[in-house]
Amino acid sequence: MKHLVIKFICITVALFSLLPIMSVVVFAFSESSVNNQTVTLTTNGLSSSSAQSRQSEDNGFLGEKLDDFKAKFKVNFIADKRFLYLVTGLKNTVIITVFAVLLGVFLGFLIASIRYSHDELAGEKKQGLTKPCLLCLNVFAKLYLTVIRGTPVVVQLMIIYFGIFAAVNVNKTVVAIIAFGINSGAYVAEIVRSGLSSIDRGQLEAGRSLGLGYMSTMWNIIIPQAFKNILPALGNELIVLLKETSVAGYIALNDLTRGGDTIRGVTYNSMPLYAVALIYLMVVMILSHFVTKLERHLKKDRKAVSKKDMRSAAKSEGRRESD
Repeated sequence: MKHLVIKFICITVALFSLLPIMSVVVFAFSESSVNNQTVTLTTNGLSSSSAQSRQSEDNGFLGEKLDDFKAKFKVNFIADKRFLYLVTGLKNTVIITVFAVLLGVFLGFLIASIRYSHDELAGEKKQGLTKPCLLCLNVFAKLYLTVIRGTPVVVQLMIIYFGIFAAVNVNKTVVAIIAFGINSGAYVAEIVRSGLSSIDRGQLEAGRSLGLGYMSTMWNIIIPQAFKNILPALGNELIVLLKETSVAGYIALNDLTRGGDTIRGVTYNSMPLYAVALIYLMVVMILSHFVTKLERHLKKDRKAVSKKDMRSAAKSEGRRESD
């Protein structure tokens, strides 16, 4: 992970260091083209003066646009330190996303384990309270998935804040983490359950035949393989959750979107909203990059393990033939 961060910083510094060189090249190219055009137009008499006047008008138009952009930027972000709204909003958005993801993954694995265990152990004859408990938990899990996936996240957020925690003085950030974590848990549960179902049932039976308990087999054999299969879907869920936090402003929480909208309400200009969209895009691109790197790393580990297995199998076959 440290190498990835260092590589990302080096690429960013290299790009920014190339900007002055690119600007000089573009400027030199534009100067040479203008000089060539001036020489050509001088031989054409009246057309030269008209082209020069047209060019001066274009330069004046571009200069006015640049000055207008600078003025808007100063009013929207520099004046009264309004950029701090975006900084505070980005900080709250990152905090909500990180802790909501942790809560969602925990709930998702819990719900998926309940449903998977119920489906796998349904045909077995169990004694005691194991089967009735699994049945009750499975009913609760289905109800949870139906309600959460069937209602909008904005409505869930408002119900939790204005309904459940109405009489309790709870931090708005904590409420947002709970709401988005519960919502994400429903989708993570289906992702994890599909990953567990993709593993061959024979591996579960092989673990049980070796004397491992059900939980030990799941934890040591099934879940590690399923995690590699569901990693792309989990990365996509992380990105979706990051963008869903933009509705946290409905409970008057200063997230990134609300920070940009607050500036827009003061300056009556849409530039802060473009800045918010650009920040979201940059964060999503960074997350996608790291998820892709993690997928490649896991694929390399899987190939290395398979090669070791093939070598050990070849050695064992050679020993048998020699015997």
